[in-house]
Amino acid sequence: MSKNTLHPVGEKPREKALIFAIVPKGTDTAVLTEHLDELALLLDTAGADVADRLYQERVKPDPGWAVGKGKIEEIRELAAEHDVDMIVFDDELSPIQVKNLEEELAIKVLDRSGVILDIFAAHAKSLESRTQVELAQLQYLMPRLTGMWTHLSKQFGGVGSKGPGETQIETDRRMFRRRIQRLKEKLKEIEIQRIVQTKGRGSLARFALVGYTNAGKSSLMRAITGTDLYIKDQLFATLDTTVRSFELLSGQKVLISDTVGFIRKLPHQLVASFRSTLAETLEADVLIHVVDASHEHARDHIEVVNATLKELGAEDKPMLLVFNKIDALEDKYVIDDMESEYPGAIFVSALRSINLQRLLKEMQQAIEELSVVRTLMVPYEQAKAVSKVYSDSEVLERKDNDNGTTLVVKVSADKLSAFENEFASFIGLASV
Repeated sequence: MSKNTLHPVGEKPREKALIFAIVPKGTDTAVLTEHLDELALLLDTAGADVADRLYQERVKPDPGWAVGKGKIEEIRELAAEHDVDMIVFDDELSPIQVKNLEEELAIKVLDRSGVILDIFAAHAKSLESRTQVELAQLQYLMPRLTGMWTHLSKQFGGVGSKGPGETQIETDRRMFRRRIQRLKEKLKEIEIQRIVQTKGRGSLARFALVGYTNAGKSSLMRAITGTDLYIKDQLFATLDTTVRSFELLSGQKVLISDTVGFIRKLPHQLVASFRSTLAETLEADVLIHVVDASHEHARDHIEVVNATLKELGAEDKPMLLVFNKIDALEDKYVIDDMESEYPGAIFVSALRSINLQRLLKEMQQAIEELSVVRTLMVPYEQAKAVSKVYSDSEVLERKDNDNGTTLVVKVSADKLSAFENEFASFIGLASV
């Protein structure tokens, strides 16, 4: 499609891109293809089509241009041949590399981090996610200010184009620093509100869905809870953590949260700014790691998620490994291989409601293994506390006698301290 093609009013034309990977010598072609396929999917989500793919094997990227001079000429020719709007690199580029490449090629140059940030900015809806994305974008752009100004001053000659000089650059840096500080303060305020909301959830056991982006976490959450959630077959369709309550097979009320999906080479600015959102994984009693069983690189996705959980400090959390989308498997023997490689894994289809009962049983067992039983005696004059006990725990037995109500309850181990503090005066017997 030509850049001069007319589009209906309100319809944003899709851009065209070349994508480029710099890889160590001897890199497996299948790995390279998978990485570029994912970059192409990211660009599709961002609103661009891939016209061609290139790569170069190097011991390390050139510090000034990322690629060799000969490759720059090849890029220039392909860009002209396909009439593309930009070239996108699979790895993060330094500010000087972006500046030099744009000057050499006279075309927009982006890296993978820039594309992911653009997608997050487009999908951020809540105050928290918009704040987090803006903070990540400013932290990403901050070191690129000098290159941006230098590039502009060289691009336009003549009167009034001597460049902004250090004074203007420093002014902008101060503006960025002030805005970054304000956004960090705003996130702290939001985090305090989140803590208050979390406390308001009582002592209910909590699950958190984690996984590679587009693994089907939201679909699984909707299938388990029976609630409506926004679901779209697109990377990072939702950024905000969603929390729902539902009952396990025993009737015990629990909470489950759906967090933002992980992805390979997730910009460190996003990991840092979304830490409060991802804190849901740290607060959960049990993690449910959802994997797209139909993806040919499912094993790599598992490793990426595990590495991100380790970065967050959540690698030691109790976890259920759930392979989703088994209905999309063309070769059913894949399940046999996965069962052998990942003992105890659960295989489901959220879309077709296949094997969800097995998952619910495993969730029940995981909570029971983390639970402690306590016996309480609530006098009749304080009967209002009985309903609170029901909401904060699983009541196993109830007996009304002359002095009040005796309750045998089950409480998750990590909620036990808060539960005992609240109901200390009623706990008259040791755990059974």
